Amino acid sequence: MNKITIQLESLKPEYLEQVVSLDQTCLGGLWNHSGYQREIDSPNSTALVLNLIPDQKIIGIGCFWAILEEAHLTVIAIEPDYQNQGLGQLLLCQLLEEAVQQKLERATLEVKTSNQIALNLYQKFGFKIAGTRKGYYQKTQEDALILWQNGLNLPEFQESLEKWQKEVKNRLEKNNWSYRRE
Repeated sequence: MNKITIQLESLKPEYLEQVVSLDQTCLGGLWNHSGYQREIDSPNSTALVLNLIPDQKIIGIGCFWAILEEAHLTVIAIEPDYQNQGLGQLLLCQLLEEAVQQKLERATLEVKTSNQIALNLYQKFGFKIAGTRKGYYQKTQEDALILWQNGLNLPEFQESLEKWQKEVKNRLEKNNWSYRRE
């Protein structure tokens, strides 16, 4: 059986239509075209996509903002047909790796209280619940949990990140994926 290849790369203008469609499917239209263009243009934003090769089909998006010494994760989304195969873990690992390379010290994000799959993912990667934002999601008025990960700059975190990267690589291989970084 042939491996399915994905390329992890920075968000580019030619991917905007696909990313907005993915956002609509997975996140209900969190950001539009100009929102993602802002991510491309901002020097404080790191936006990565998973590009299915050779189809040039975007099946995942992940983003964080570097604010002082913090990585504020804003988006992680995987096309529904490709979920539960380790691709969300790959994106999260790569975002955390980027944050470490940028010498950021902690990571934070908000997640719907009802999104147990995402909560499980973040907690597997060491995120802890720090609080709640009441009615954070405007469309549904659902609360968000605030999650934190401290110590990105510490050797213990780097060891954990390397362990997670190996686990993700093994899971992807088991699910017949190969990936490369642009």
